[in-house]
Amino acid sequence: MADGTKAVVDTSTADAAADEAALAAAIDGLAVAKDAHGRACADTGKGASTAAAGSGTDEDSDDPAHGSDDSDEDPEEPGEPGEAAGPDGSGDDAPRSARPEESVSEETSEITAPLSVQEIRAELAADTPRKKSPSPAAPAAPAPAKRRPTDPQPTVDPRDTATLPRTLPAPQRRSGDMIGHRYRLEECISQSETFSSWRAVDEKLRRAVGVHLMASGHQRARKVLAAAKSAALLGDPRFVQVLDAVQEGELVYVVREWLPHSSDLARLLANGPMEPHEAYQMVRQVADAVAAAHRRGQAHLRLTPRCVLRTDSGQYRINGIAVDAALRGLSAEGAAEDAQRTDTRAIGALLFAALTHRWPYPEDRYDLQGLPKGLQNAAPDQVRAGVHKGLSELAARALFDHPPHHAEPITTPEALVRAIAQMPRIRQPEPELPAFPTPPRHNTHALPTAPNPTRVADTTVAPLPASSRPSTTHRTRRRLRRVVKATAWTVALGAIGVASWQFVDNLRHTGPAVAAPKPSISTPAATTHPPTTHPLVPIPVKEAQSYNPLGDGPEGSDTLGKAIDGDPDTAWTTKQYNDQFGPRPPALKPGTGLLIDLGSQQPVSSVNVQFLGGEQTAELRVPTPAAATNPMQAKPDAFTVVGTKSGGNVEYALDSPITTRYLLIWLTSLTKDVDGKYRGHVAEVKVSG
Repeated sequence: MADGTKAVVDTSTADAAADEAALAAAIDGLAVAKDAHGRACADTGKGASTAAAGSGTDEDSDDPAHGSDDSDEDPEEPGEPGEAAGPDGSGDDAPRSARPEESVSEETSEITAPLSVQEIRAELAADTPRKKSPSPAAPAAPAPAKRRPTDPQPTVDPRDTATLPRTLPAPQRRSGDMIGHRYRLEECISQSETFSSWRAVDEKLRRAVGVHLMASGHQRARKVLAAAKSAALLGDPRFVQVLDAVQEGELVYVVREWLPHSSDLARLLANGPMEPHEAYQMVRQVADAVAAAHRRGQAHLRLTPRCVLRTDSGQYRINGIAVDAALRGLSAEGAAEDAQRTDTRAIGALLFAALTHRWPYPEDRYDLQGLPKGLQNAAPDQVRAGVHKGLSELAARALFDHPPHHAEPITTPEALVRAIAQMPRIRQPEPELPAFPTPPRHNTHALPTAPNPTRVADTTVAPLPASSRPSTTHRTRRRLRRVVKATAWTVALGAIGVASWQFVDNLRHTGPAVAAPKPSISTPAATTHPPTTHPLVPIPVKEAQSYNPLGDGPEGSDTLGKAIDGDPDTAWTTKQYNDQFGPRPPALKPGTGLLIDLGSQQPVSSVNVQFLGGEQTAELRVPTPAAATNPMQAKPDAFTVVGTKSGGNVEYALDSPITTRYLLIWLTSLTKDVDGKYRGHVAEVKVSG
């Protein structure tokens, strides 16, 4: 065709021609029956070969959105083949082996692989009923009316009307082509017979994006558009965002975010299993996001290791919600329980792979070795030694309908989130310090005097005779002398300290005439006062509130508790801003804050603030007596600045304790997230007195 797309052969015309030829041969008489019948057979064979060529355009591999993997087979039936027989009942192995590789290797690890069993079922369900073989006595069927080129998307379901072919080839495009007069194609990440995936550049906003292309006449085109639009309305930053979904002429394209500095789970597992803390963070964040999507009526249905992406900040994001399934004909039109069970089982498979470095089905997938048949329905700790017990049980309950040890299965993402919350928190292990080799000990006292000093450090010198070595008694005496000296110095310093303390105490109690003219004496008394040497006592925080007097309302109201929950992996997050905070435009405002309520007046000596996502700048402020009565209604300048810090983990150490009930963490510089927006992430606030 003119736009480069492949034409789909309609076999109904060839079949009708064969019927007419056979009928004409029967009427002509017995004299020419043989020749006419031969011509009819030839025509029929030609039509059949043409039909086989048309059926050969059925997709045998699709490519997911950024990060999703096509080599995933349906985990419910891992033993079934991933291929469908052709219309004549013969297998499709030979043509597939002859096809060139359809995927393009790329940093995001997007590849193309055979269809899963579930996707083959979707293909067969969408297939129109096969026509019966033509009978010589039957009248020739009229040729179907051709579809108008101006109406590529029918108004009724093509599976019912058969007005469209079962599939259309993926639109053929080249690097440099413009889509929608805005998106310039850069690199083809994957190419299947149904759709193609590209890395492109948004010429209007000058940013990288991902683009899926599909023919608008394909039976799945309408569902792909509907899935993309519903995913765009989700608005959850834990999912890769859909930016645009358009039908333009004979082309349907879906535009999404592009995350160039992220790594999918399959790549993270390339070198071995995850540590328990990393696996815990992955399953917790993924389960939270999928459960939130299901509460809004969305399901993923194709959650694979290629769909789970970890950013540089350690946050996990999920790609291809609803769109990946629609591109392959997987539908959530069945019971909601089935969609929830599918996504829950997929999360269980991800956790299983993260713990064991094995794929929990017989097939080898995502560069992971499958399980032998004897280990089917085996918990991760039975597959690999040293697996965390709690995470192993969690993976088995989510993955299997009949978990080991008669455990209750987890069938919904919401139930999985509750089960994770009930687990003991898995802390991040302390980093191990490098082991430095112990330097060799040289006994220089016993070495003989030599004119060449280099012999002292020579390790090849033969061992000295026992008579020249220092005796054990001499070494013991030297150690005793050192201990006695250290003890004497300690006693002397202690005596001096006690005498100084008694002297200062006497000066304080000799009367006002002595204490008043010598205020300088109180300074050393304060520095040596025993309470200053006491360790800091944590002060519990009663409540955290969003203080945003320069904005249009509170920020991050649903995550305020995460700033004081004791978990540094969760954070209170502000709204997103296009520009950094500052006193002048284009900055929207100079800052926003988090108000800490201690419940009552407390002596505060130190405040520790931990941030997520990168370096941020914040001021520690306390309200004036006038503002302390109602700090939420006070202006920012009604607070006194007691310290300004920048970094990821800052400590405000006060010179002297301040008695107050409220503390304000005033953010003046935010971190820039992967999407180019500025956000503040306060992970933990700890107050000590």
